[in-house]
Amino acid sequence: MSIIRVVTDSTVDLSDEILQEHGVEVVPLSITINNETYLDRVDITPTEFIAKMQQSNELPKSSQPSAGAFLEVYDRLGEDGSEIISIHMTGGMSGTVRSAEMAAEMSNSKVTVVDSRYITKALSFQVLEAAAMAKMGKGMAEIVERLNQIRQQTRLFVVVDTLDNLVKGGRIGKGKAWIGSLLKIKIIASLDGGEYTPVAKVRSKAHVIDYLAKAFAEDVKGKAIKGVGLVHAAGFELASKLKEAIIGLTGFDKISIEDTTPIISTHTGVGAIGFTYYFE
Repeated sequence: MSIIRVVTDSTVDLSDEILQEHGVEVVPLSITINNETYLDRVDITPTEFIAKMQQSNELPKSSQPSAGAFLEVYDRLGEDGSEIISIHMTGGMSGTVRSAEMAAEMSNSKVTVVDSRYITKALSFQVLEAAAMAKMGKGMAEIVERLNQIRQQTRLFVVVDTLDNLVKGGRIGKGKAWIGSLLKIKIIASLDGGEYTPVAKVRSKAHVIDYLAKAFAEDVKGKAIKGVGLVHAAGFELASKLKEAIIGLTGFDKISIEDTTPIISTHTGVGAIGFTYYFE
């Protein structure tokens, strides 16, 4: 049985240390702000990007990796006969997965491309599971089936402080009908079906915390919690309060809080948080 190598993109929101530990290769997206282009998390850190975005009058633009960028990685990793599983951010928000599919068709390596239907930590759940199973010697079909299961048992909620970036970027999905009524209202959206889908509108951050903590408690009742992630775009205070509420309500405290990648910050704007978990 051939070795299986794991590839993902920079929206996975995993540290370099964790990626190296699990042998995961990242193909970065790029971002343009103030007429300068950066490779996501390579040429610019999340903190540096937030500062630039707050000072810029124009919405930053994100770009998917080229098929050529994926092809180079696939051909290099597959030189020794390894198979490749390439797991990416939802195709509902980016053409990244399509670029990967194009490269897979051109590559001499055997590549399986997976649309995770998610972003950030929800994507990382699938990537880390694939890496762990590959190290155990599991086959491609078994890994893909397991990722399908994880996808069904994953929840991802996004809370934005302003709708400006989502509307300008055309990535608000079914929420467009809400725009006129959302002044001074916080929108809580899920990534249902791979695109932003509003699930609640509340009037304060306290209500955001209450809604998400209760949703988590209800979802995981009687189940095994397999992973939880909290990321933010200069929204650390809200993320911290949500973590405290979850601990108080459920006792579960294995929750990290991390900066999200510039690509996600571009879509959500400053002050956003992403809350994700999966269970069995």
